[in-house]
Amino acid sequence: MSQILQIRQAIGRRTYLALALAGLILPLAGWALLAASGQVESVFMPGPQKVLGRIASWWSEDDLLGDAGISILRVVAGWALAALLALPLGLFIGSWRAMQALLEPLTDFIRYMPAVAFVPLVMLWVGIGEGAKVAIIFIGTFFQMVLMVAEDVRRVPMAQIEAAQTMGATRREVVEQVIVPSAKPALLDTLRVTMGWAWTYLVVAELVAANSGLGFAILKAQRFLQTDKIFAGILLIGLIGLAIDQLFRLLHRKAFPWMYGRH
Repeated sequence: MSQILQIRQAIGRRTYLALALAGLILPLAGWALLAASGQVESVFMPGPQKVLGRIASWWSEDDLLGDAGISILRVVAGWALAALLALPLGLFIGSWRAMQALLEPLTDFIRYMPAVAFVPLVMLWVGIGEGAKVAIIFIGTFFQMVLMVAEDVRRVPMAQIEAAQTMGATRREVVEQVIVPSAKPALLDTLRVTMGWAWTYLVVAELVAANSGLGFAILKAQRFLQTDKIFAGILLIGLIGLAIDQLFRLLHRKAFPWMYGRH
């Protein structure tokens, strides 16, 4: 036990998995006990068994696979478009003070605007097709991602940059051979975190004239007070997000094994 409580001390894989499993099971057990106690009406707090039954019927009768697939496609498209633009822009802001002065205040200003406020404008500019849903996820993710990428780049030690310049490296070589390689681990973590943010905008995105998707199903269930389906949709989004997050963690471990030498 004392080893587990040591700050940043490595623990065995079995211990880690046991603790991770306990962290997932205990809240579910508490939820099941609360629902079974009868202290809360089932319409407000359906039990896990009822929610699992709803997932089963959703799978067999209401095309759960199709809803999950279209939602994943929308989130990944919005996030990928944000990453495609945010990575080079954040690199410029983090590398050159002039670009920081020009663009960072504007980005800071826009990022505090709620994405839901852009829904009417997106409908006017893009229409009500798939592009509008992707655009909402893009807006909710892009500006945060730019600032996080810029901060990752700024954390590259100045000593590395100065050493490369001393050896005659051009500005392009400094960026390509010093800044980008040094920032890569942090950049991959930023992409992982912002993927989670992209999922939080799914329900907002599917407000825009959607007729499919997990977010749309949650909103439709709200109108008919189908709280078991609301819980089911939320749990499914969480499970998909957890799977994607673990894939990012695995990719990070495979790409940068030297960072995990003591874990």
